[in-house]
Amino acid sequence: MVNVISHIGVGLLIALALGLKERKLKAVAFLSMLPDLDFIFYSTSIFANNNLSPEARNQLFYLIGHREFMHSILFIVLVTFFIWFKTKDWIFTVGGFQSLFFHSYLDYFTSWKMRPFYPFSTDASIMGAVYFFDPLLNLLPLLPPFIVIIGNLSHRGRIKGKLNGFCTFVSNIDDKLYASLILLLLIWLTFVPVSKAFLINRVSWTEDADISYQNTYPESMNKFLTAYSYNSTHYKVLEISYLSGIEESSYVEKVSVEGDFPESTDYIKRADNLYRAGVPQEIDYPVYSVSETNDSVTVVLSDARSPYLKELAYFKSFYRFVFDKRNGEEYEVYASMHGGQEERLGRNWFG
Repeated sequence: MVNVISHIGVGLLIALALGLKERKLKAVAFLSMLPDLDFIFYSTSIFANNNLSPEARNQLFYLIGHREFMHSILFIVLVTFFIWFKTKDWIFTVGGFQSLFFHSYLDYFTSWKMRPFYPFSTDASIMGAVYFFDPLLNLLPLLPPFIVIIGNLSHRGRIKGKLNGFCTFVSNIDDKLYASLILLLLIWLTFVPVSKAFLINRVSWTEDADISYQNTYPESMNKFLTAYSYNSTHYKVLEISYLSGIEESSYVEKVSVEGDFPESTDYIKRADNLYRAGVPQEIDYPVYSVSETNDSVTVVLSDARSPYLKELAYFKSFYRFVFDKRNGEEYEVYASMHGGQEERLGRNWFG
């Protein structure tokens, strides 16, 4: 989840390295943030969501939900072919492809689940190799916009002295500079996922368990939060780091029931079926809390890792299903998405 300015910076870096100028340079920079326009499209469609069938609502989410279709491989290919069809400029086409690809890859590389193979697959996945406030990914792309801005000001005679000398220096080594920055970025994008794989293998061997790579979430520059099913009743949640391996661990009960309530299993199964019928499916290690009143049964679904997370995360959500005991067909659902405020969801979220 790299910020928009950094995405634009990567696009400018690609355009500058390819020698693109003026309109084509600006176009490649725009393409580097094009996928994030899905946020605007989906926001404008929210008011129509409640009038859609569950199936139509899910498909709308897949098409214009944030980091959904517009971050997919198919979208990248379609836009690339469109650029080539309109321009027949292969250098510009390559620049556009690289800008789109790097945008999606950087989001996939950080900490937000995506569906890169939609519509061929609706399975969500993530690499999650680095914390989304990683200094290199957020600061290195700021250098190209800075160079472009300073260069324009120098060309117009707005700056003099050392900054003007800086512009002259950059213009003399620009080919090597941009190539070096891209090489540094590629090395980092290769090194960090491999490092995470070694860490996961190390922890899996220590715990004698199969630790999921994609469900191991970066919570800081050095630390990750992960979990696995310890037995039929508990998860084991681990905080791990490159330096010391497992730093902290705790056990989380999969199901908790208030009082003596034999029918709790039926309500848990019903809540689970409803959740599985909707999107975005961000909960990886489901925890159920069941309580009963005279008129209703409440099932709260959350992720086992949520209480241990210090910052906002994709899976830091919970769903509260309230079932009417007198009328078995009636229910209400409330949710807090990604650490946000709880709100009531429409019935068409789940069918």
